[in-house]
Amino acid sequence: MGTALVYHEDMTATRLLWDDPECEIERPERLTAALDRLRQRGLEQRCLLLSAREASEEELGLVHSPEYVSLVRETQVLGKEELQALSGQFDAICFHPSTFHCARLAAGAGLQLVDAVLTGAVQNGLALVRPPGHHSQRAAANGFCVFNNVAIAAAHAKQKHGLHRILVVDWDVHHGQGIQYLFEDDPSILYFSWHRYEHGRFWPFLRESDADAVGRGQGLGFTVNLPWNQVGMGNADYVAAFLHLLLPLAFEFDPELVLVSAGFDSAIGDPEGQMQATPECFAHLTQLLQVLAGGRVCAVLEGGYHLESLAESVCMTVQTLLGDPAPPLSGSMVPCQSALESIQSARAAQAPHWKSLQLQEERPPPLLPGGPVCKGAASAPSSLLDQPCLCPAPSVRTAVALTAPDITLVLPPDVIQQEGSALREETEAWARPHESLAREEALAALGKLLYLLDGMLDGQVNSGIAATPASAAAATLDVAIRRGLSHGAQRLLCVALGQLDRPPDLAHDGRSLWLNIRGKEAAALSMFHVSTPLPAMTGGFLSCILGLVLPLAYSFQPDLVLVALGPGHGLQGRHAALLAAMLRGLAGGRVLALLEEDSTPQLAGILARVLNGEAPPSLGASSVASPEDVRALMYLRGQLEPQWKMLQCHPHLVA
Repeated sequence: MGTALVYHEDMTATRLLWDDPECEIERPERLTAALDRLRQRGLEQRCLLLSAREASEEELGLVHSPEYVSLVRETQVLGKEELQALSGQFDAICFHPSTFHCARLAAGAGLQLVDAVLTGAVQNGLALVRPPGHHSQRAAANGFCVFNNVAIAAAHAKQKHGLHRILVVDWDVHHGQGIQYLFEDDPSILYFSWHRYEHGRFWPFLRESDADAVGRGQGLGFTVNLPWNQVGMGNADYVAAFLHLLLPLAFEFDPELVLVSAGFDSAIGDPEGQMQATPECFAHLTQLLQVLAGGRVCAVLEGGYHLESLAESVCMTVQTLLGDPAPPLSGSMVPCQSALESIQSARAAQAPHWKSLQLQEERPPPLLPGGPVCKGAASAPSSLLDQPCLCPAPSVRTAVALTAPDITLVLPPDVIQQEGSALREETEAWARPHESLAREEALAALGKLLYLLDGMLDGQVNSGIAATPASAAAATLDVAIRRGLSHGAQRLLCVALGQLDRPPDLAHDGRSLWLNIRGKEAAALSMFHVSTPLPAMTGGFLSCILGLVLPLAYSFQPDLVLVALGPGHGLQGRHAALLAAMLRGLAGGRVLALLEEDSTPQLAGILARVLNGEAPPSLGASSVASPEDVRALMYLRGQLEPQWKMLQCHPHLVA
């Protein structure tokens, strides 16, 4: 359906008219640098371009008082000294004669984006705006923000489009207290914000920015604050916060729309944030959000004051909205001790209000020693500026290799049905150790799989789907693992569902991680061989994916992912689609799904669309994990936490 990019050059008109070191970083070049980089990368050309319109005063009145709107309107006719005097009445605000026009355009851009997404004109999009908005309150400008762009967009989505559940994700490094104040008693808005806090010693110095501020009245539990108490949070910390705090709540909330207060002062190099998350991290965060609300994600620019870091992060976000796979994350995926403490505090504060968090111990266990200490980054490393982490696009994003393509299979136009096959002699050589691969139909399927896998390993194809007879599923998977490891994969993740046992002679050398979701009991036979029962309900399935599979996968950092749905896998199509969509964030999107031929017509189409970048179908409101599922997950986490630190972020579960 496409991605919208909303912008208007008039939003560069406002600039500082007097000396003010605090406000000088919010400058027009923030927009032009981001837009120039989007054009250089060919990303703007792939978007539906929308010219921002001014929000009407009636639309501004959805969250702002008439008196405040009138006050800002009057700045159009004030002189420099009057503007400076008025600005001094607010915190970190510098008015300009063009402020009213620019701020109305910024709010209007968010409204246009929401309308385009909710009417089906596009799937998602980014509004590139200034001034930002998330600090603005009902009757006050604050922190460079004049009108609260995201709050206005949320209120508009409720009023005009009749939405009842909107998730607002604020990944700006500052607390968006304006959004919190406006919706803190509203259960239709789930507001999540992480922010630099340092126990209240960082702007805006508010007690209500801490984890125990969870909303009020009917809105209790619908404000989620994750305060960072040290600088230097990086990729592992941000991903852990999503997996172990935001996403469990979001799936339970089941939003109809996701709005992102997309502030990139939380990226590496920014002087405000002093964090270490690299630009590609925002690709992963965006992709994780796209599994919600049918992929209806609207991002609106907030902060971001290091121009190179800002531009790269914007590109990563737009690239992912367009459906491109996220580049691999750099650095060690081990959350720091301070981040773990913050995540546990936020989970404890939210547990009384969310069933998905209520199966934890009353007192979370002490964190295991040895976690790294966060260290700030005053400036971006040269690699950020000189070697942007953009993967070269393969000639084919997704290919489907079936031995007998079903004529009813509906595929996106850019998904190809592969006709090629590996050489007969080569296929027979790989098949020789396995009796089940001797039959002609199994051999033909193996040849197609090998050809597809080689295309992925050579960079010609990004992701793929292959089929095999049920009787040959285990043998075919064994060949795929060995072929991948011998032809270029350094770390291979295999997620096997159903009656598929780990190849007995597969080495425990750290090059392969085997996760088997099936069986009667949980077992961690080694740190690279994990088995767990298939959860009985949606809530258990989500807990397994968010609390076990993805933390292990992100810790392992594979460069090839195999997803095998073998005999008796037990997954419904929507669950299989969600699993594939979330694993697509690994390995630069290099995911190969192996299916039984009998299930191909039901699964191949939906998996092809998901691997090609479309959002998976909604699971609906999630149920709670069963006591049996909880016990299995708790046991495995206890066994694996010492080796895989990403698992620590999720407090132990009890039935």
